[in-house]
Amino acid sequence: MSDTDRSHAPSAPDTPRPLAEPRLTTRRRERRRLPRHVAVALPLALAGLISLLVSGNTLRPFETITTIEARMASKSDYFRDPEVRRLLLKHGIRVDIHRLGSRGIATQSLKGMDVVFPSGQPAAKLILNRQDHSVRSVRPFVSPLVLGTFRDYAETLVRAGVATPQPARGGGRTLYYDLDMENFTGLLDGRDGKRDTGDQDRDGTVERADTWNGIGFDKGGNSNSGRVLVRTSSVCESNAAGTYLSILAFVKNDDSTPGAGEPDQDKASREALDVAARIKPLIDLQGMWADEQADSYLSALGESIAPISLIYEHQYLAHQIDYERRHHRQDSSRVLLYPTPYALTEPQLISLSGKGDKLVGLIATDPELRRRAIELGFRVRFSGEDGTSEQLNAHLDENGIQVPTPNRDRTKVYEPGLDILEKIIDYVGDCPPPVGDTP
Repeated sequence: MSDTDRSHAPSAPDTPRPLAEPRLTTRRRERRRLPRHVAVALPLALAGLISLLVSGNTLRPFETITTIEARMASKSDYFRDPEVRRLLLKHGIRVDIHRLGSRGIATQSLKGMDVVFPSGQPAAKLILNRQDHSVRSVRPFVSPLVLGTFRDYAETLVRAGVATPQPARGGGRTLYYDLDMENFTGLLDGRDGKRDTGDQDRDGTVERADTWNGIGFDKGGNSNSGRVLVRTSSVCESNAAGTYLSILAFVKNDDSTPGAGEPDQDKASREALDVAARIKPLIDLQGMWADEQADSYLSALGESIAPISLIYEHQYLAHQIDYERRHHRQDSSRVLLYPTPYALTEPQLISLSGKGDKLVGLIATDPELRRRAIELGFRVRFSGEDGTSEQLNAHLDENGIQVPTPNRDRTKVYEPGLDILEKIIDYVGDCPPPVGDTP
């Protein structure tokens, strides 16, 4: 081997060594545990999901809610009820309420409204007469017109011979009285000076019989030298006040509807204006421009606001049901006077748009909404009937509330024809002219 070859021969250290196979190792990952708060909440979330699946509300957050613009009077109480609102949302409906008296609804602009809900037929007829096409409507329930007062005042009217207590179960204190409207109007006119009774409350003034003290209110240890009045809302705006006006007109017209059956329209108009002139003093003495009569009457200061207020029966019954639920007893300080003759109001929900049609159809057919109306003190209508009381009476009895007893005198006031009633209302209330637009 030459020196050159020797220089290129591999030495021992340069001899390649066999390579060992690489070892693959895996990292152990620790199993991550759910945070404790997530583990606690998970069963609740699953239960909620199951509940939504069962109820059919799984997709509710993704559904479109239809907002319906509505102009309503006192029956807006129904649509403001939280349970009614919940039931409507189940059907994808929310009602945005614009509050106004029934006759105000009928005589003012209805632009932008989907439905209107006047509390009685005269205002409903005015609204329907303004439409240039057929519309859908429903009359879901009825409610008698009543006078809300307080026990001491009701007992004073009993002593004066104009009110009669209805019997209460077990001989307890009644919540209801029947009121003889013919004799009662004699206390409202302020002209009965034949029964002067002297200085009843020793204030230096001789009270006449038409004051509360003059008819014996102070004999119970109280004193009120004010006039015997009924606090009403405006006859120009309110269905309740207009219906009360119809009662007064019926009584002052010898228990006859003014203008009824009179073919001579000029003669009917003269009769209406003659009756209006006789009942105007009975209205002019009232708190005409007060609104929300039931709210005032049912407030803590109700008795100091007015001894007698014009309200609807359902407002009083709803109060008693709620009072029983909260206090486990009836509110025996507040009582009702049922006028004889009586007037029954029929609120009418009237659609003015396609969205309104949806609400009208639902109110007419949904059993849950009808059941809730009974729970709120309404006498719900059923097909082929003017109205029913059996289910309402059963509900009152189940909740420990005295059930009203129908008066044996079932004389009912029928409102005058629309033109005649409008003449009476305009004369008594000096009402502004209506707005004649069509929605």
